[in-house]
Parts: sequence; C-alpha cells; structure tokens
Amino acid sequence: MKLKKDTTDQKLRGAYYTPLQLSNAMVGFFMEDNITNILEPSCGDGVFVDSIIQNGLLGDSSSITAIEIEESEAEKVKRRYNNQNINVLNKDFFYFYKENYNKMKYDLILGNPPYIRYQYLTEKQREIQSEILTTHGMKSNKLINAWVAFLVACIHMLNDNGKIAFVVPAEILQVAYAEDLRKFLSNELSKITLITFEKLVFPDIEQEVLIFIGEKGKEEKGIRIIELEDLDELETLDLPSNKFQKMSHTKEKWTKYFTTKEEIELIQQIKKDHRFMKFSEYGTINVGITTGNNSYFSIDKQIEEEYQLSSVLLPLIGRSSHAKGIYFTKDDWLENVNNNKKAQLLNFQDIPYEEYPKKHKEYITLGERNGDNKGYKCSIRDRWYIVPSIWVPDAFFLRRNYLYPKFVINECGAVSTDTMHRIKFKDGTDKELVLLSYYNSISFAFSEICGRSYGGGVLEILPGELGNIMLPRINSIDPNIKKDLLSEIDKIVRNDEDIEKALDLVDKQILVNILGIAEEECKNFRNIWKKLQRRRLGRGK
Repeated sequence: MKLKKDTTDQKLRGAYYTPLQLSNAMVGFFMEDNITNILEPSCGDGVFVDSIIQNGLLGDSSSITAIEIEESEAEKVKRRYNNQNINVLNKDFFYFYKENYNKMKYDLILGNPPYIRYQYLTEKQREIQSEILTTHGMKSNKLINAWVAFLVACIHMLNDNGKIAFVVPAEILQVAYAEDLRKFLSNELSKITLITFEKLVFPDIEQEVLIFIGEKGKEEKGIRIIELEDLDELETLDLPSNKFQKMSHTKEKWTKYFTTKEEIELIQQIKKDHRFMKFSEYGTINVGITTGNNSYFSIDKQIEEEYQLSSVLLPLIGRSSHAKGIYFTKDDWLENVNNNKKAQLLNFQDIPYEEYPKKHKEYITLGERNGDNKGYKCSIRDRWYIVPSIWVPDAFFLRRNYLYPKFVINECGAVSTDTMHRIKFKDGTDKELVLLSYYNSISFAFSEICGRSYGGGVLEILPGELGNIMLPRINSIDPNIKKDLLSEIDKIVRNDEDIEKALDLVDKQILVNILGIAEEECKNFRNIWKKLQRRRLGRGK
C-alpha cells in the first residue's frame, strides 16, 4: 500500500474520469422522465454535464448543480458553460451535503464518485463521512471508501420520487464492509438496477465497476442485474425489457441476483431443509497461521540442513499447489520436501534465548540482518521469531481458488499458513463423512454464492463465508460405498480430471440415493454453480 506522500494527486482525489460513452448512456436512461433539478456531486472535467447538455436533458426550467473539489477543474466547467441554469461550485461535496441536506432535494443525481481510501481523507472528511454513515444506521470504519458515503448522502438528497445513477466499484455486490450499505439501499429505494461489464470500463485501473441506478417511490418493484460485455452494448440496451426480482431487505450479497427468481427460491429452500446443515456446525473454522513473514518462517530442505532446524520444524502445507488430492498425506508432504518446496514451518520453542542452539541463533541473526523482523506482525511480538497460534488442524480449506474450492483432510500432522483455513472438527465427528458431503453440486453452488470473486477470476472464501456453505447431512452410509467414493474423488482431484466426474458420483449416491433429492434439483444446482463459475472465470480473461 502506498503512503500518502508517495501517492499521486489523482489517486488522493480518487479521480478517475468517466468515458463520454458511459456518461451519455447513463443520461439516456432518464430522457423520458420529468427532470427539473439535477445534482452532479463530483463533476471532475464535467463529462456528465456535457452529456446532459448534448442529449437535451436540461430544459429551460431545469437546473444543474455541479460540485467539484479541484479548483482548476471547476473553473474549466464554469468557463465552458456560462449558463444561469448550471451552477458549478468549487467545494468538497461532504461540506456541501452538511450545509444543504435539509434544504435541497433533487429529481436526479448522477456521477462517478471519488474512490478515496479512508487513510487519504482529511480528519474533517473522516468526521463527516462517519456522521453520514452512522446517522443512517451504518457502521463507520477504516475499511470504508469515500464512494460509500457519497452514495448514502446523495440518496438522502433525493426527493420522494428521485432517481440516482452512479458508477461504483463492483465490490458493492459482495464485500463485507458494504453489508450495511446493501441493507440501507434496499430499504431506501423501491427499485435497484445494476449493470455490470465483462470488460474493464477503466482500463488504467484494475477496478471492476458497474452502473448503479436507484429509484425512490412507494411501489416496491425489486432489483435486477443486467450483464453486458462492454460499453458498446449500452447503446442498444433496452432497459425496460429487463424484469425485476423481489428484493431482500438484508445484508446478503447481491451476487445471488445473478441467478433467476426460481433459482433463488431453490437456494432458500436448501437453507431451510433439515437434510442440510451449515459447514460451521461441524466445528471451528480459523484462518491459517499468520507468520508475519512466510518467506522467513517457511523452510525448505536446504535451510533446514544449513541451520540444523529439524527439531523446531513442523510439516507445512504452504501453497495450494502443495495439496494434490483430498487427503494431505505424509507421502505428499515428503514429496514436497524432496522437491525443495518450502514445506516446513519454523516453530521455535518458548524457552530462554540462551538455551537455543548456536545454529538456531545464527538463523535468527540472519533474519534480523535481512529485516525479516521489521514487519508489523513480527515487530509487535515479545520475541519476533516465535509465531503464535500454532496448532494442528483436522482439515484445510483453500482460501483462494480458481476452478473450485478444495477441501482437504490433514493426515500427516501438518500446519498451514494463511493461504488456507484451518478446521477443527467437534469431538465425535466423522471427518471423512464431512469431506464426502462437500463434493456435490449443491455445496459447490453455495461456495460460489458465499464467496467473492476478484480480478483474474479468483474465488476467495473467508472463514465466515465457508461456515455458511450448506452440506448434506449424512447420518449413515455403507462403509464400502464411503471408501470407494472418497478413493475415486481423490483420484479425480490428484489426476486433475474434470471435477464434475466427482460431483456426478456424489450427487447420485448421496443426494439422490440417500437423501432423496430429485435428480432435476441436482441438475439445477449444477447449473447454478456453472453459471456463477463461468461469470467469475470470464472476468479473469
């Protein structure tokens, strides 16, 4: 992360200018509406004002208020439009809001709010942002970007039938810090439209964005997500032909709305079905070990031998590539060691430093000479080289995944870094039954629903999200069937075969034959999983 002093002025202001093609399309959505009072809260170079004028949205009796914090940009727009109906103010929008939210209400608010991280805001801006959020029932914290407060404030400044159109980060769909925002929006607005793009709208920044359209009104119509390939498809988009779904007034991720109404109903049914249970009901799910410096604490064979560290090392599964199958065995681990992978974790004992062997002290000195002790996590420890919270889990679950999330039983007493989550099952739990219960179409669909996608098509699943994945409840099964299924799944995974082969087996034997789930329902969930997976992977191309 760049410090403020190293950051460009553009980044500090969160200014990434909107393509005219995009602003024209957004203005075009409101050409049939009776608009008299328009607000542009972050006008930048005036592209939205240009679009409003060029498309004839500004009538003789209508007006635009445009806010811009950067003086030079505000002056450019003023000079370009010396019009009494266009009021350009060189002002911080947060200050404008605080002064006017009880005085001014607007028919239409549109724009591209600044994407400013909390650490780049002034103390006064932080204060106003916090006030905006908490006043509207939301939590305020250091994770929240300025665009969130912009959106909340602008909705507060809409009239009773007002509309808003913003370019916002696609993370609004899924990230945890936007949970309160999603609930606020679903409560305040009667209709929400989200238009997403497969290709980046701003190629200069690796930031996936979408068009957010919100409408106030008394009649609740719901929410819709429209997926487009690129900006060109906006020009032919027939917005009214896209139907709304019923909107849930919850903090849930909006990624679920990429599914149909019928599919959402199926998902809700499984959540209530006694034949299924949450992953979290089987035990404790924690992040992997946070070493503070994996390159220092993860040891290969050469370092082990050079510094005679074997007595203070634990078997380690440090990367997703280290896990070959659905079992992590001693043979798997030894293969990693012999291939010179960093497959052991340094676990110095909590004994007086003076009692450490000479070679161990040399390795600690090496770390201090190289600055390995200077990172935040290491620097706050009493002794930087002793890693806390080391325990051996029953199983691992990969944090970041590509084709599908892998769930692995720990058979060799290994530990893991924070590239994987650690699972400790409740006493008496048959860990192999839990393992078997995961590899099916319904649970895979929930992995996509519960997780969140990032650049490159990666699916990330955090511990709380993993805990919400629904698993079939297997109370009893023929031991031979269990053994054969697990053996076949392990072979499929190890040989990097199509994982759907494993899903086919488990769907039939567990979901259909044991739980009595209809084959058609299994197919429907397979389709949900594939649909969400394809969408995610498509964004990685």
